[in-house]
Amino acid sequence: MNEQQITDTLDAVAAGFAGTGRAPVLGTPQEIGLDYEDVTFPATDGVPLEGWFIPAAENSGKLVVANHPMGFTRTGLPSHLEPWRSLWAASGNDIEVDFMPDYKILHDAGYHVLTYDLRNHGLSGSANGGVISSGIFESRDVIGSIAYARARTDTRSMKIGLFSRCLGADATFYAARQRPDVFEDLRCVVAAQPVTTKVIVARRLGLMGITEDHLDDLDRRIQLTTGIGFDAQDPVPWAAATNVPTFLYQVRDDILTTPDDVQNMYDAMPATQKRLHWITGTSRRWDGYLEFQRNPQPMLDWYADHMN
Repeated sequence: MNEQQITDTLDAVAAGFAGTGRAPVLGTPQEIGLDYEDVTFPATDGVPLEGWFIPAAENSGKLVVANHPMGFTRTGLPSHLEPWRSLWAASGNDIEVDFMPDYKILHDAGYHVLTYDLRNHGLSGSANGGVISSGIFESRDVIGSIAYARARTDTRSMKIGLFSRCLGADATFYAARQRPDVFEDLRCVVAAQPVTTKVIVARRLGLMGITEDHLDDLDRRIQLTTGIGFDAQDPVPWAAATNVPTFLYQVRDDILTTPDDVQNMYDAMPATQKRLHWITGTSRRWDGYLEFQRNPQPMLDWYADHMN
């Protein structure tokens, strides 16, 4: 790239943190044979969040609350189609991620499911000028989802576990730091591929041929665009406040991150019950998002151990 192309790319990356084109919510649980209820509830700052409540076949008294990665929705991401294919093809992540089978697996294992779109994603409300904050503002959605579960007459007394993915996992860690009282009666968290913004951005720039010596420049552009720079988006201190039994899983050779990133979060967690599960044999990050439906037993065992 020449200097003008680098400048244009950095501007485009920074602009992405101030609002991206939304992916669609595709299909409904009914299409995979599940009863469901359309639900809406507020985040702690009043942003309306849209989601589904999928009841278990029998009242097991166990509820899993699920969210999603940045740029995705509760149904996943059609990154085998444009414009998402072009955004992710350089990293090999130009395949579809469909989260609907995850809900079927949880349902069949006896769990009620509450799943929702984070703010500025899917069908949920716009907020904070569209800024994606790597978990800071989105933590209000996590807390709101728990409050909603505690307010429903049919779920208020249930044992609750979280299924938090990528941006949703970072938001969960930030929520645990901001509102530890909300997490006191949570049974456990399963966290898929939490990530440090600076790490994933550096790797994406590298795939475009832009070296890491441009990171400071990009950091400044993101600060000028959103007011939130890389240092403020570091999830390791947030993980250090996460005391709930937590199961992390991650593609070890993920081309978009480094193993040290998730390892540092895991090491920082004070929880006495925690596990880090590495996915091997691939460098494609999206394979990590598909891991639950391909190999659900380790995560189901974690839920069973902490929610029975």
